[in-house]
Amino acid sequence: MCYETEIKMKVCIAEKPSVAKEIADIVGAKTKKDGYYEGNGYRVTWTFGHLCTLKEPHEYTPQWKSWSLWTLPMIPPRFGIKLIPDRGIEKQFAIIEKLMLEAEAVINCGDAGQEGELIQRWVMQKAGCKCPVYRLWISSLTEESIREGFASLKRQEEFNTLYEAGLSRAIGDWLLGINATRLYTIKYGQSRQVLSIGRVQTPTLALIVNRQLEIDNFVSQPYWELKTVYRDTVFSVTKGRFSTVEEGEAFLQQVQGVPFEVVDITKKQGKESPPRLFDLTSLQVECNKKFAYSAEDTLKFIQSLYEKKVTTYPRVDTTFLSDDIYPKVPNILQVLQMSQVYEPLINPLWKGSLPKSKKVFDNSKVTDHHAIIPTNVRPNNLTDNERKVYDLVVRRFIAAFYPDCKVATTTVLGKVGNIEFKATGKQILEPGWRIVFEKEKDIEKEEKDGDEERVLPDFVKGESGPHEPALGEKWTQPPKYYTEATLLRAMETAGKLVENDELRDALKENGIGRPSTRAAIIETLFKRNYIRKERKNLLATQTGIELIAIIHEELLKSAELTGIWENKLRRIERNEYRAKDFLEELKLMVAEIVNKVKHDQTVRSITIQVPLGEQGPNAEKEKSGITSKKGRKVKEKKKNEDLSSRKEDIQGKSIQEIQPEPILCPMCGKGHIMKGKTAYGCSDWKDGCNFRLSFDEYGENLVDNDLKIIVQKFRDSMTEGPSLFPE
Repeated sequence: MCYETEIKMKVCIAEKPSVAKEIADIVGAKTKKDGYYEGNGYRVTWTFGHLCTLKEPHEYTPQWKSWSLWTLPMIPPRFGIKLIPDRGIEKQFAIIEKLMLEAEAVINCGDAGQEGELIQRWVMQKAGCKCPVYRLWISSLTEESIREGFASLKRQEEFNTLYEAGLSRAIGDWLLGINATRLYTIKYGQSRQVLSIGRVQTPTLALIVNRQLEIDNFVSQPYWELKTVYRDTVFSVTKGRFSTVEEGEAFLQQVQGVPFEVVDITKKQGKESPPRLFDLTSLQVECNKKFAYSAEDTLKFIQSLYEKKVTTYPRVDTTFLSDDIYPKVPNILQVLQMSQVYEPLINPLWKGSLPKSKKVFDNSKVTDHHAIIPTNVRPNNLTDNERKVYDLVVRRFIAAFYPDCKVATTTVLGKVGNIEFKATGKQILEPGWRIVFEKEKDIEKEEKDGDEERVLPDFVKGESGPHEPALGEKWTQPPKYYTEATLLRAMETAGKLVENDELRDALKENGIGRPSTRAAIIETLFKRNYIRKERKNLLATQTGIELIAIIHEELLKSAELTGIWENKLRRIERNEYRAKDFLEELKLMVAEIVNKVKHDQTVRSITIQVPLGEQGPNAEKEKSGITSKKGRKVKEKKKNEDLSSRKEDIQGKSIQEIQPEPILCPMCGKGHIMKGKTAYGCSDWKDGCNFRLSFDEYGENLVDNDLKIIVQKFRDSMTEGPSLFPE
């Protein structure tokens, strides 16, 4: 439904200046002002990634500034947001705030996704926006898409669950990241350096570490394979491998000097569908395999292509298109046909009607956005890297409208005495969609398929003749190290390496992280010096290995368990699960982890290998969920503080010095619980805090642990958990 007739003076807020300029040109806001464009009844302004973030611990209560065990867990009764301390941000926000106060309606033109929704809502909330808000929801930045989007603006309320999911993610990352990071740093970090723990980053590190330990502990075992060559074709014994050379030689002796006989020939014709369109993860995987691009680089390149209007929105997790895209396909193909590279590939498609396959067009498989495809805008001024990524996207799109590849699989069974042998080959009868990729060297496929891709000679059942048997020794091989490509797949499917598209889709719901954040998570592991790269292989450093070893709480490092939490975030977005319930579960999980680690009596420590510039607890941002979008530099707060003073927070409170632990007042959050003449109460009672536990009701000789339990129950009764609407 279009609501544009209801709006008089409109303020549009985009996520970055370049997008604001595109929108301003289309809506007629031609006059450039300081921080916005104006004209034709519109004012178009912008953010540049996150202008706001969740408050830091000490901004809730001064006691949380100190890195001490007694302050944990830190669970604010109500979360708050603040402007990121940066002069440029403060200036732009002041402009936005003024514009919103003067607006009769605001149009949210942020990126159409969870993070984009969160960014803009926080800014509007901080600016005190009171007027009606509408949402521009588009999948590409072409003029056509923008005009269509403005013709069908949606009410902001339709995206409340999207915002709640993004907010839950941010709060969840704050709760677990800050509490776990401080907890492990104080307990096991030798009171020197930060041990960064994150809801997604730590399970991802665990995948790499566990794989590496599996490789390190792998003991190679010999085995033997019996093969024979008949008519220049290699046949393998159907029994499989032999565990001892004696067993293999016994079989070899049985087949020597005995003719080879063909006993059965099976030919089966089949079809191979075109490869799926790209979602972000599959594109990152393909770019890593073909060009050795990192996940972060691929995201950067495809984001640039999106901003240049030549591809659709990239941060997507589906490989399908919605039905409404089908009528637009001919126009996109006509534009692509103008290229000499793609013209010969597109010409055959006009011979009949374009197919509309359920493997491509399926509304039920598309939520916010469809798969990544080219637009009807001709590419100009692309870098070499962008051109390579664009070519992958285009070829997948073209191939989707080609017929299936028809193949014939031939299986030949032979016998030498009583010993059975088998050979398999595949013949391409009609290449179909393979024509689109025939000039590519698909090394991975060659390695994977091996003999199965060969074309066998024509055999006749009953024929026989001499052959050349041989017994070969081989050794079992350890699993391969993760590359960025295989790690992305494992993150997507909660630790399960799955190549089959259908099975992969079924497991996506429980993947860890989101497509848009997985690249940043991997880069964070590099930044923390938890992992390093050797060629394409990802290896854990000693610090990374020891960090995972020291974490006994499976909730912190299990990809599968974290995947379940990610699933709940997706269900919040679909209004199938309450955000409040998610945060309550997370709060209990954090409290449980803190309690276990606090009472850990084992002597454990960790080797610290901290990169330059990452020293000291206050230098650690801790929050893994809220990061700035690419292309924007954010100054780290107190970057130039003296490192020695930063260490004092940790070193000034040793584990021995914090016993007994003061119990924070659940009512005011400032004072601590102390014993009086007739009751336990708050040390800040003179300042008006009336928290009180009378001796008549609770007894006057409570041990420290019992008092903690009672206070915690009182704290729980005061609040149902962190509010979903920060102050």
